[in-house]
This record gives sequence, structure tokens and C-alpha cells, in this order.
Amino acid sequence: MSGDGDNGGGIGGAADDESRGDALRDRASRDGESRGGGARGDEPRGDESKGGADRAPAAEAVTVAESVTVTEAGTGTEAATGTAARLQKLFEGHRLTPTQRRIAHCMVRRAADAPFLSSVELAELAGVSQPSVTRFAVALGFDGYPALRRHLREVAPAEKPGDTGSYNEYQQAVQAEIDNLRHLAAALADPSPVIEAGRLFAASRPLPVLGLRAATAQAAGFTYFARKVHPDVRLLDEGGTMLADRVDAAVRAGASALLCFALPRHPREVVDALEYARTAGLTVVTVADSVFAPVAHHTDLLLPAAVGTGLAFDTACAPMLLGRVLLEAMCDALPDAQARLEEFDAKAAARGLFVE
Repeated sequence: MSGDGDNGGGIGGAADDESRGDALRDRASRDGESRGGGARGDEPRGDESKGGADRAPAAEAVTVAESVTVTEAGTGTEAATGTAARLQKLFEGHRLTPTQRRIAHCMVRRAADAPFLSSVELAELAGVSQPSVTRFAVALGFDGYPALRRHLREVAPAEKPGDTGSYNEYQQAVQAEIDNLRHLAAALADPSPVIEAGRLFAASRPLPVLGLRAATAQAAGFTYFARKVHPDVRLLDEGGTMLADRVDAAVRAGASALLCFALPRHPREVVDALEYARTAGLTVVTVADSVFAPVAHHTDLLLPAAVGTGLAFDTACAPMLLGRVLLEAMCDALPDAQARLEEFDAKAAARGLFVE
């Protein structure tokens, strides 16, 4: 079940002796594709996923190397974070279809478990067909998925992550969010993208902040606090034909950058709005759930922060925290930020706004 976000099903860790079964399934998939028939091999290549959302001709494939990668934070980084970094490095330089990017996104999000998943389990988690997983492995240069999984086990920590079977579903969701925050901490080991974003926001007068549907709360939260230090922050939280008009109005008023929060499921209006904003001359900075998000190629600076998918509706602790980090970077770039905060505190005390 899934609401405004993708739902990640449970993972049943695969044992080492699954490789033989995977090999048989993968070989059967390849044989079926070469014959043009078979229960699994007769899928059209242009429609690799179970759903129609990922249907796209090969011409729409993009190069993953153009995306931002996760930075590993030294020797003290958690094992799962290191695996995620290695996975993203593995995907760089390959032209992947939208369905294959979906598989790659799933593997990064489930980095700790990726070396132990069977092709069937990975297909179920990514919401694609099992032959799509095989084609994905081949696109990366492996003979099939078993070879890819063997490679991941060679470069990943030797032991499978600890058993979480004693946790109930609510605890598992919290643990997943903790992992997302660890990934974010590792990415922030290189603060230069965030510092650059803060500089762009401080220089943009006004600063439009876009967030639709599931991302509305993130955009509104950033805007609420940003208005305390920035002279003109404009929240764009409604789609429709007026959205382009509001982007135009911001550009006419002197805006030079736009901040976007883009979370699953990604509204088409957000992609269109970012494309329009860039053509209007704005530098687009996007907080997205993944470097494989649909907004990636309509963004000048992409800052990834994973969402949790263990509950019926996605959880977004990491994107929220990244938004606060961006606020801090913007404050650092605004010379009068501290004075504005002190002025607000003085007025709030005089008006008795808050209960002590």
C-alpha cells in the first residue's frame, strides 16, 4: 500500500546458496529474450517495469555520471553508508533507462541489504520485473545478476547487517530513518555544495521556494524560518497555470535562484516548473530523495536526502534536516542574519508572542 509516496516492502535476506537459483532464473530470462518468447522473456524492452510509469524509449536514457554522488565520511562511516557510496560509484558512467535508474535508486536506498538480495527480491522492492534486473546487471557490464551480487559481496562488508526481526514495523521505520540520517551525515562530509547553495539563496532577492504535494511541508517549513533572516522569500506551493506566472514575477523582481523540495511521488508539474525556471534564467537548487529522481536533469545543484518507505506514507526526516542545514548555510552567507534574528526576538518579547 502506498499513499503519496512509494512503499518499500519487507526484505527477506537471501542466503549464499541462492546464487544457483538466481543463475537459472537469469539464464532463463536471457534465453527467453533471445527467442522472443517465454513467460518472462517476452516482455517488450521498451516497457521493462510492471507499471506504465517507467515506459520510455531508449532515447530517453540518461548518464548517471551527470548526477551528484554520496561522499564517504572517512574511516568512521557506517558500513551501509560506505556500501551506498560504492554502489553509486559503480553506476557512474553508464547510460541507464528510467526502469534501470529505478533499480539503481532502490539498491542505493537498501545499500546494506543489496549484496544479499536475490534478483526476484530486488525486482519486487524496485517494482519492476525480474528480467529487468537481469538487463540492469548486463548494462553495468556483468554476465547477469548473480555476477553483480558476487561483486557487491566482495566489495561490501563481509557480514550481513544485523537481524531486525525483533523490531516491529514501527521500530523498523524509525531505524530506517536513522540510516537515512547517517547517509546524509556522510554526504555532508563535503560541505561545499551546501555552502554554495546558501550563497545562492542569500544573493537571490526574492528567493522562490517550490514544493508541491508531499513536499509542501518541507518547502513551507524552510520558508517560515527563512523569512526571519531573508528579506523576501516566496513560497510556491500551488500548482496549475499560475505557477509559471509566479516564477515570472519572481524573476522580474530580481530573483536569481530557486530552491525546490522534490519528494516521491514526483508531480509532473514540478519537473515542468523546474524546466521553466531554468529557461527563465534561475539557478535551480533541489533537495530530492535520490540522485536518480526525475528532477535531476532539470537541476543545477542536486542535494540528495533519502525518504523512508517502510510505512504506508513516506517519511522525510532527512530532507527536513537538510532543509535546516541549508538555512544555516544561508544565514552564514547573509551578513545581517544575526541582527534580524535579534530584532525579531526583541519584538516577540515586547508583544508576548511566546509562553516561557
